[in-house]
Amino acid sequence: MSVRNFVRFFFGRSSAQVPKMPSPETIEKLEARSAQAEKIIEVLKTEVAELQKFVQAQKSLQSNQNKSHDVLKAENENLKKEIEALKKRLLNTEEKQTIFQASVSSTLKSNSALLEKLETAQGQLTAKEPVTVETKKEKTKSKKEGSEKTAAAAADDLPVDVGRLDIRVGKIISVKKHPDADSLYVEQVDVGEGKPRTVVSGLVKFVPIEQMENRMVVLLCNLKPAKMRGVSSEAMVLCASTPDKVEVLMPPEGAQPGDRVFVEGYSKEPDPVLNPKKKIFETVAVDLKTDNNKKATYKGVPFSVPGKGFVTTESLINVNIK
Repeated sequence: MSVRNFVRFFFGRSSAQVPKMPSPETIEKLEARSAQAEKIIEVLKTEVAELQKFVQAQKSLQSNQNKSHDVLKAENENLKKEIEALKKRLLNTEEKQTIFQASVSSTLKSNSALLEKLETAQGQLTAKEPVTVETKKEKTKSKKEGSEKTAAAAADDLPVDVGRLDIRVGKIISVKKHPDADSLYVEQVDVGEGKPRTVVSGLVKFVPIEQMENRMVVLLCNLKPAKMRGVSSEAMVLCASTPDKVEVLMPPEGAQPGDRVFVEGYSKEPDPVLNPKKKIFETVAVDLKTDNNKKATYKGVPFSVPGKGFVTTESLINVNIK
């Protein structure tokens, strides 16, 4: 029943009960208050529903926390048990190690005593032998040292010229870039010895790797091996060189790996290994140059492989060789 109908019903009774009808303004105010009350009720219902959801969420959260607490508690108990088990294993291991060390110590003492007795007996039986053996060793060592000194003295008596250099023809059978240096190649070069030599060359900036593969070259083979960024180099590729351009020396056509290179007028008596302290190569290198005909020379005399021709360069003339 609406407010208006209720008022009419209420005030529609006998005039003895109700003195008079309310005014239209009063009725409108009552209706407005009724509508406002309904809105308030709806708002309260909504808030009550939200409150119920919040309470339910709190209950669920509390339940999850209780479960998490129980899980953590169980995990802690398991960890404690594992720690105790590990402690027991450690104690058992230490006890066994102590027993083992004691046993080893006892065995070593026993063996040491036995070893001393054996050494004493052996010393008595072979007291004279060490003198004889040592004497032979000393004689052998003395002969070897004398031979080395004689060879060194003979080398020192030789003139310092190109004849002291072991220059040979070689063939590069493989080449790759140095793993630790961008400017260096590492080559395997056949120099007629059966086993190729490892050679490190600083030619990356001047010669493409494709032009190095299977190339015939001229090498200095009696330099003392030296490590270049961790790789031992056992020879040196000879090149005509300027600050801006480097060209690898070319053997004559028909030359084979291992062919020796000679300079007419100079005896070929190369040192087995050039002594770095004597600076032999550095002294000779001053006079190693290409001539106007692109031939490699020493003091103007060309490098040659007997019966096959001269060592040359591609284009560089009157430049140093190194």
